Amino acid sequence: MCDTVVRVLPGKVLFAKNSDRDANEAQALCWEPAREHAAGEEVGCTWMAIPQARRTHAVLLSRPFWMWGAEIAANEHGVVVGNEAVFTRAPYARTGLTGMDLLRLAVERGASADEAVEVITSLLTRHGQGGGCGHEDRSFTYHNSFIVADRRGAFVVETAAREFVVERVEGARSISNGLTVDGFATHHSDWLYTAVSACRVRRQRTEELAARAGGPADMAAILRDHGGRPAPRYSPLNGCMDAPCAHGGGLATSTQTTASWVAELTPVGDRHFVTATAAPCTGLFKPVDVDAPLDLGPWPGDVFDARTPWWRHERLHRSVMRDPVRLLPLFAGERDVLEARFLREHTPPGEAFRLADEATARWTARVTEEAQADTRPVWTRAYWSRRNARARLPALSPGRKLGGIRR
Repeated sequence: MCDTVVRVLPGKVLFAKNSDRDANEAQALCWEPAREHAAGEEVGCTWMAIPQARRTHAVLLSRPFWMWGAEIAANEHGVVVGNEAVFTRAPYARTGLTGMDLLRLAVERGASADEAVEVITSLLTRHGQGGGCGHEDRSFTYHNSFIVADRRGAFVVETAAREFVVERVEGARSISNGLTVDGFATHHSDWLYTAVSACRVRRQRTEELAARAGGPADMAAILRDHGGRPAPRYSPLNGCMDAPCAHGGGLATSTQTTASWVAELTPVGDRHFVTATAAPCTGLFKPVDVDAPLDLGPWPGDVFDARTPWWRHERLHRSVMRDPVRLLPLFAGERDVLEARFLREHTPPGEAFRLADEATARWTARVTEEAQADTRPVWTRAYWSRRNARARLPALSPGRKLGGIRR
């Protein structure tokens, strides 16, 4: 599941999103330049092809490795979009545009938030939404809601099949995995799936925190939040779905934050900060530019690859989560100092990613020197043992395997 948060302030708009997906579903940054397209050209989305626009804008996408669409994105004109899975009583189509497809199409084709909203709603009406959206369970599907923002303001777009409603944001607003707009939610919401997602708990928490946010650091803190607790709390039903910083480990359903993004949009320029890793509580927000691609190694998949920053960070993340109260403080202070520098100064993105990678290697070595009895519930340990085996994640040190109950 996910959370997207926005605050509209005089002179700037703050945006933040956690993308919550399956635990091994690596998510990577993808830069696409502005392009001109021939008349009659088509674009192949995740499950269907549609007519291509004559011109598409330069975009930066945060994409689950296997899909065409994106979970979070921004374009050269200062438009940012985040989407959420929502569960409704409207019928689910076997094929169509996924919410992630609609998000990418919105930033590729919309030069303002108003235009991006029009892209989403017109394509939804014309082509519908549908198709498998899960990695572990490809048949898993849902409808979608969006926050669309630019330097002037923001909108919430909520959908049920081909129906939609649009609401202009005033002040702080967040969306999660349930419909929220009065009337539309009452008519369309599926109460069972909405309740299991714990979206109302998360939305209340993120909106309260967003109402006090003044800059990117405050938005990053929202994405790291474990519901006001020092460590995740695991439910047998749904793992850690009751807090914005999600961690897998439920019996009925489960989700893991696999990417995080914070943006500050102003008339004089925009700033974007991404983790490009899972788990913002162990990750580091680094600056990126929409029109300046970085070489981040090969495209990741669902198997451990030490050449990719997403998987290198997983060795740290999955180790720390065995006992976060004790292990996170081993490097969190150093992480916070480095991140504050990135938020305060204009650090070139390439240098920031290099410094972050060096720091992650140090922190991983520091954490893995510690004895790591796993403090999580037995069902959570079993969940991670299976995912680590599927990912062929290497042991952190001789005789000590991630996900095992004891060494």
